[in-house]
Amino acid sequence: MNLSKKRWVILAACCVANLCLGSIYAWSVFSTSMADYLSGYLGREITSADLAIVYTIANSVGPITMISGGWVNDKFGPKKVVLVGGIMFGLGMIISGFGTSIPFLIVSYGLITGLGLGMAYGSTISTAVKYFPDKRGLIGGIATAVYGLSSVIISPVIGIVVNASNAPFAFKSIGTVFLILLVASSFVIERCPDGFTPDGWVNPEQQQKKAVTKDKNWKEMLKTPVFYLMIFLLTCGAFSGMMVISQAAGIAQQMVGMSAMAASTAVSVLALFNVSGRIVAGYLSDRIGRINTLLLACTFSVGGLLLLYTANTEAVTVFYIGISIVGICFGAFMGIFPGFTVDQFGAKYNSVNYGIMFIGFALAGYFGPSVMRSVYAADGSYQRAFLIAAGLSAVGIVLALVCRCVIKKK
Repeated sequence: MNLSKKRWVILAACCVANLCLGSIYAWSVFSTSMADYLSGYLGREITSADLAIVYTIANSVGPITMISGGWVNDKFGPKKVVLVGGIMFGLGMIISGFGTSIPFLIVSYGLITGLGLGMAYGSTISTAVKYFPDKRGLIGGIATAVYGLSSVIISPVIGIVVNASNAPFAFKSIGTVFLILLVASSFVIERCPDGFTPDGWVNPEQQQKKAVTKDKNWKEMLKTPVFYLMIFLLTCGAFSGMMVISQAAGIAQQMVGMSAMAASTAVSVLALFNVSGRIVAGYLSDRIGRINTLLLACTFSVGGLLLLYTANTEAVTVFYIGISIVGICFGAFMGIFPGFTVDQFGAKYNSVNYGIMFIGFALAGYFGPSVMRSVYAADGSYQRAFLIAAGLSAVGIVLALVCRCVIKKK
């Protein structure tokens, strides 16, 4: 099988791996049952809020191994990186099943699983995009969408296992399944040859007799003005999504007066539009350009956030439209940026370069929820946070316009 056909098999393996890795978004399903287990074991009350630090650390340490693992990926290929990252991710979950304290879970799930996640995820995304220079936006959207879709598919499965037994058993059993799937996927994923082009495809830059994008390593990337525009654009674009996702159920209950069950439906709607945005925007960016698509995402995001600002108990439809727009715009940034990074800095060193660019997403993941919590603590409501996020999306529009001028000039 030649690479033009085999790349689809490799993409499928990357998607299977990302489906497992995306289960980190299902932490809330584990945490409630684990809190009950630890309360009984320790003889004092432990709540899911007490375990939030575990999830925060697992999400925060990812960029560390995305960058270091990216260096190994670019030098030795993705097979070893996904293998090691997958083993860490699966074993971290299994070990968490033996947890008897919060510090234990911080090490097992927060550090081991979180570091394994960053290593494997960065490699699967980079590898998938490298194999599809003819449709980078679409493939970046698909690969990241499967990661996001995991919360919709895996969460109910985890819930069934937890309800039938308890969180420790769920950690051990599901961790074992993920370990097997991740190790199996790693053996299918192969390194993409430098300069690979699929059969029948001609690089538009060569066709138009333009200079082909030079591969830049991370040091060269950091010397370019466009890098700083891009990373701040990513932070501004992802801020609103990370902010709303962190408190979606609370927003639905506090602002719109939804029941807990109805609020969970709102969370699912947000997740589905987030996933859809990654694929749709990725495909669209292949047609009208990355910057133009990101401009649309920032513009619509402002509108969606203003709708959420006006939502109340008598405007449930407005609330649903608002979170749908925010979800699809957030998904657009997550789906487009893997291909956007390759476009600007080349494919050869993309594993490290995208790992560094991903810091913009990590910043949004920290400041978005933090602003939401601070505003609610100060005002007793979420409204002002939507105005702050809308302002940052407006800044994103400006950054995208400046970025487009810099790229055209280059």
